[in-house]
Amino acid sequence: MQFSEVLRDRHSVRDFSAQAVSDEQIESLLSQALRSPSWSNTQPYRIAVARGAVRDRLALAYSQKFERATRLQGRPRWQQLLMGAALGCLPDGDFKPVLNYPPELHERRVATGHGLYRLLGIERRDMAARNQQMARNYAFFGAPVVMFVCVHEGLGAYSVLDAGILLQSLMLAAKDQGLDSCAQGALAMWRSPLDKEFEIPSAYKLICGLSLGYASDAVINQFDPGRRPLQEFLIPAKS
Repeated sequence: MQFSEVLRDRHSVRDFSAQAVSDEQIESLLSQALRSPSWSNTQPYRIAVARGAVRDRLALAYSQKFERATRLQGRPRWQQLLMGAALGCLPDGDFKPVLNYPPELHERRVATGHGLYRLLGIERRDMAARNQQMARNYAFFGAPVVMFVCVHEGLGAYSVLDAGILLQSLMLAAKDQGLDSCAQGALAMWRSPLDKEFEIPSAYKLICGLSLGYASDAVINQFDPGRRPLQEFLIPAKS
C-alpha cells in the first residue's frame, strides 16, 4: 500500500474474525516496529505477545475481573473497596486508565462514545448493554493475538512517548500487511493476570494492550469518530 493509504485506512477495529495470524507475520510486524525512533535510542519498552492457550487464559482472567467489577457499580466507595478486595477485582495496574478528563478533551471523548453506541443502537441509560460492549475489551474483541506494551519507569513520560511511536509503527505495519488492530488502554486496568503468564521485569510498567487480527464484517467496524479540523489543531502565532 501507499503510505498515505495506510494512514487513511488504519482505524480501531472492535470485532475480529477467527482468521489466524501466523508467527511469521507477528515476527515481521515487530521487527518493522523496532525501527521506530526512541529517546537516545534507549528503546525503553518491552512487549508480551499472547496467542493460543495463553491468550485464552488471559481473556478469561480479564473478563472475570471485569464482570466482578460491574457488580460494584453504583455502590458507595467504601463498599466498592471492601467488595472489590473480596472479589479480587480492584484495579492493580501500573497506570490509571480511568481519568478525569479536562473539559476540552472530555467533549471529544463523550462525542466518540455517543457515536459508537448510537451506531450499535445502545441507549445511554442501558447500562447492561454498555457493560456488555465494554466487556468485549477484555475478550480482546475476538482477536487471535493480543500484545501488552510495557514501558521502563526510569524515563517517565519519555518512555510513554517512545511507546506511542512504537505502537503507531506497529499498527501501520499491520495495516500494510492487511491486518487490523485496536490499541486498548482498558487492558492496563489490571496487571496481575499478565504477571501470571509472563516474566515482566520489575522496572517495566504495563501501559496498554493491542489486539491484532483480521477485521470481521461487523457493523461496529464501520465506526469513524472523525478528526478535528486542521485549523483547530494548530496553535496560532502571537499577533
